[in-house]
Amino acid sequence: MIPTVGRMVYYKSLGSPGGEFQSVDRAAVITAVHNATCIDICVFNPNGLYFNQKVTQGQNPGQWDWMPYQKGQAARTEQLEAQLRAQDQDMRDR
Repeated sequence: MIPTVGRMVYYKSLGSPGGEFQSVDRAAVITAVHNATCIDICVFNPNGLYFNQKVTQGQNPGQWDWMPYQKGQAARTEQLEAQLRAQDQDMRDR
């Protein structure tokens, strides 16, 4: 998947150094794209908005990633595209 401005993603919050607050997934919207894995985001927290720049993709605190639904949709799309390519090749081979 390619990040684009306006798409929703998860941002894993940093949590607190002492562990009082755990790192949790937060909803975020992409506000700028630097490349396929580095974006600027606006994070939606229960008590307000948080803006973060040049956030890299990953599963660790302080990183962003696609939501499970988006990952599932992308996998299904790739599977369907592969099937269509195979059907197209089969038609050409006839």
